[in-house]
Amino acid sequence: MTQVTLKQIRYFDALARELHFGRAAEACSVTQPALSMQIHEMEQNLGLALVERTRSGVQLTVKGQEIAARCARILGDVRDLVAYAQHANSILAGTLRLGVIPSVAPYLLPPLLPLLREAYPELELHVRETQTQLLTDELLEGKLDVLLLALPVKHPDLTNRKLFEDKFLLAVPKDRKLSGRVRATKELIEHERLLLLEEGHCLRDQALTYCSLQQVDAVNTFGASSLATIVEMVSAGFGITLLPEMAIGIEERGRHITLVRFVEPEPFRTIGLVWRSTSPRTQDFEELGRLVTKAWNDGPMAALRAGARAKRPVTAAGS
Repeated sequence: MTQVTLKQIRYFDALARELHFGRAAEACSVTQPALSMQIHEMEQNLGLALVERTRSGVQLTVKGQEIAARCARILGDVRDLVAYAQHANSILAGTLRLGVIPSVAPYLLPPLLPLLREAYPELELHVRETQTQLLTDELLEGKLDVLLLALPVKHPDLTNRKLFEDKFLLAVPKDRKLSGRVRATKELIEHERLLLLEEGHCLRDQALTYCSLQQVDAVNTFGASSLATIVEMVSAGFGITLLPEMAIGIEERGRHITLVRFVEPEPFRTIGLVWRSTSPRTQDFEELGRLVTKAWNDGPMAALRAGARAKRPVTAAGS
């Protein structure tokens, strides 16, 4: 009977990530000969060539790539098993690895983190901030426990939990002449220079979908990876952008911009949590979702949103 040990799976997973025997051995805290021997035994036991050794390092064979993906899932399941044993009798205790997208982290974490610390002082939180696709890959690989981002994230092995809707506003330069009290329309955007985040950010895709802009030529792409950079460009008069309501308290401050609400139905994104469907920590994630919603509804952002709604223009423009 063919046997593969958990040690061999862990070593091969490290080699697949590093593509270098020395770095993989260092990541596993073993010597390079020890790791190499285990990989060789794994190949013999499986009857497959998993890696191709080259002068510059290592390349995975086609079969090796498939085995690497399966090893990552196995290790994720093992981590879930250990997490279940550690947290079976407690909520939000121990380590929690949270992934957050850049268009959410700076605005929602400040009111959320104090709530987590106060309610669950034994929680050891690790935060990873990057784009949706990278977060999703790392979640599936077991490197993260749960994601806080814009939904939906479509994958058969993942569970989505909707928390709240975050509406978009149109940000225009302060000196832009707007006739009377206005609301923005898609037609208004069509005649302007629309500034968006670089490709890979879900906020960019959501804005393009709302504006019905399929041609990249219709927008300005200059590699910005943060909303702060985009808003500075708008403030300097280089264009307009769509700004999530979540960001107004921070990004509007000190900038020469005017925020305009859209005509009904107002565009929005859905903020929620995503986790592996096999994870035993559903109770943890449900409680995390409750606190995220509380931070949204009761935190400093709530008063800012209410003030923004009270002072925004109300009649249509751009048509």
